[in-house]
Amino acid sequence: MPALGERFRAAREARGLSLSDVAEQIRIRSVYLAAIEDENWSAIGAPVYIRGFLRTYARFLGLDPEEVVTEFNALSGKAGAPAPVPSAPVPPVGRVTESSSSRNLSPVIWIASLVAVALIAFVVYNELTWHRTNAGGSEQLAAASAAPSPLPSTTGVAAAADGASDGSPGPSGAPSAAPSPSPRLIAKTLEVRLSAPSWLRVTVDGNVSMEGTFPAGTAKQFHGKTAMLRIGNAGGVEILVDGKDVGKLGSSGDVVERSFTL
Repeated sequence: MPALGERFRAAREARGLSLSDVAEQIRIRSVYLAAIEDENWSAIGAPVYIRGFLRTYARFLGLDPEEVVTEFNALSGKAGAPAPVPSAPVPPVGRVTESSSSRNLSPVIWIASLVAVALIAFVVYNELTWHRTNAGGSEQLAAASAAPSPLPSTTGVAAAADGASDGSPGPSGAPSAAPSPSPRLIAKTLEVRLSAPSWLRVTVDGNVSMEGTFPAGTAKQFHGKTAMLRIGNAGGVEILVDGKDVGKLGSSGDVVERSFTL
């Protein structure tokens, strides 16, 4: 089977696309796309960024996103295997006994083990959070799409029309019914919260207020008349309107654009 980077390059060239063409469409810088095809993972950064870019690039080229991520995990596991810890050298001259050498080495081993356990826990936590937020965002988006929109009440209008037709006066002081406005995303405050790393651009009233790749935990509020959001990893971004969570706008790795009226 061809190498992972070669598969991406072959799929791109088969479509007659350059790195710049792909970067324009999926909003990932061409330098990162070139690093994927060269398997230069250190040029991209943390594994969580690499997996997100792999999923987006693979989905665009028609490759299986989960298959390429699994292959990357296998490669990074081989590349990241820890080297054996060399044994402590024996000093040529001295009165250090075997028991004192063991006591001096024990804190080093204990600290190294603690760091290794913390790194493993961090990686597992990131993976679980990634899948949990993706599943939760899809369910919230489906529930929001299936919710019925409210219909304006016509009882008062019908009663007023009947009273006018038979000549009888309407009820004293009864206000006429006003039609309900059509359901729109209207709010005073728009807030974005990142549960996973994502590229994000927020344009408020025609001005770009926020753009770039931001880590998980980033949160920011916006005020204005109109807002345009473009998200590079829709499954990792939560949208709140007046403090109410409206869910995520897509799945992990999806590129989504949405407009809001504030």
